[in-house]
Amino acid sequence: MNSDAGSRRGRGFEWCCAGLLLAALSCPWARAEEPTWRTLDQLSPAERTAFDPATDTPRDAKLPYVPAEAYPFQAPYTAEEMGYRAAEFTHIGRWPHSLIDVFGVITGSGYINQGAGVSYVWQSTPPGLASYIYDLPAGQDYSRWLFFFTFPPQSEAEQQLWIPYRTDATHRTKMDFFIYSPELRRVRRQPQPRRDQRFPDNAQTFDDVVGRDPWEFAWQLEGTDVVHQTIRFPDTRPTVTFNVAGKGFVEIPTGAIKPLGDDYPFYRPDGGIDCWVVKATTREDLLPDYNEKTLVYWLDKHYFYPVRMEKYNAKGELIMIEVRNAKRENTALPDGFGYAALMSLYWDVEHDIMSYSVHDGVRPHPWTVQEAGMIFTPEFMRRQWLVEPIKSQMLIDDPTQYYLRPQLYAGRFPELRKIALSTDLMERVQAQEAAGHLVFGAAAEPGK
Repeated sequence: MNSDAGSRRGRGFEWCCAGLLLAALSCPWARAEEPTWRTLDQLSPAERTAFDPATDTPRDAKLPYVPAEAYPFQAPYTAEEMGYRAAEFTHIGRWPHSLIDVFGVITGSGYINQGAGVSYVWQSTPPGLASYIYDLPAGQDYSRWLFFFTFPPQSEAEQQLWIPYRTDATHRTKMDFFIYSPELRRVRRQPQPRRDQRFPDNAQTFDDVVGRDPWEFAWQLEGTDVVHQTIRFPDTRPTVTFNVAGKGFVEIPTGAIKPLGDDYPFYRPDGGIDCWVVKATTREDLLPDYNEKTLVYWLDKHYFYPVRMEKYNAKGELIMIEVRNAKRENTALPDGFGYAALMSLYWDVEHDIMSYSVHDGVRPHPWTVQEAGMIFTPEFMRRQWLVEPIKSQMLIDDPTQYYLRPQLYAGRFPELRKIALSTDLMERVQAQEAAGHLVFGAAAEPGK
């Protein structure tokens, strides 16, 4: 995908401090926020009962980097255990299934590029993070993901095969990666992408897609918060059409889409989600020179689903925001473990690039031994067989129908979160909030 965002680098960024943030907070969309967040010293008695402040807990006899208490743990939870629970919910679900991934990227100037591909996911171990932790030796692959591109037309039949591995301190290979080009009629093995680097002209990194191992971070609870919205639709897109298993194409008002779907039983009366706010700090001994120094997660209090995540670099500067809408897609799994990412939005704050991914037409798919041995191999890609077509209507027709930039929550946890935006980006954000949709060009300038 091509992007003109790189041209901004030459212009530089006019990083602003408290003054700009205070100015930003005076605009209507920020002023309307109510104080929903609480720090550790403000936790309620019920929250203190659910939280274990211990930082030095017993370790597993065979896996010293894993807590001794068996996953998925029981309350009260340490911050580390919350991080493990959140790792259950990777971008690509930890159970066999099929879907169509509709994805795209947009720059601050309105350049948009999109694609779609049918995805098949096979897993060698039982569903869930527990099998990844305990049943799989480090250095062994645990899943295979085959992507067959169907859009745009010039990319049709291009394919990728991802083979992720269980990692630890001594086994660092994260994935084998193969691509197939119909023009060349060749399968090529690719080097593993650098885990903390964005994909070309996109906002998300390799780790955002594959997932992060919780033992690679030090975890700390910062407090609690309430999240009412994650992915926000523009006023130019009143409905969307999802491919719903067993129902076909269903048109849904965008205002009716809830962050954790209709089945989530713990919404507040006002529709908000009560969240733990957890900080994850990179362990230098396991991830040396990792660009993402700190991650801040908003985890729902009951299932620990990450509805929001922020990345900060070594200087403590905000570099990306990810928000998700999820849905209970696998009802065969225990309560709270069948949730999967329905929609993910990534906002690279430095370059003002937003990437989205919609997992449409999701359904569990128990692949047979014969199917797994035939389909999920580099040789199979040469046949150019689309095993089971899946359709979607989630492509965006016009840049003004793109998703809104995520909310900044500029006043929340000020000692933890350093939010500094360039002047022109702040103006684009304010123009978006005033218009109800993305604004490009001269219309985004002050007074326009």
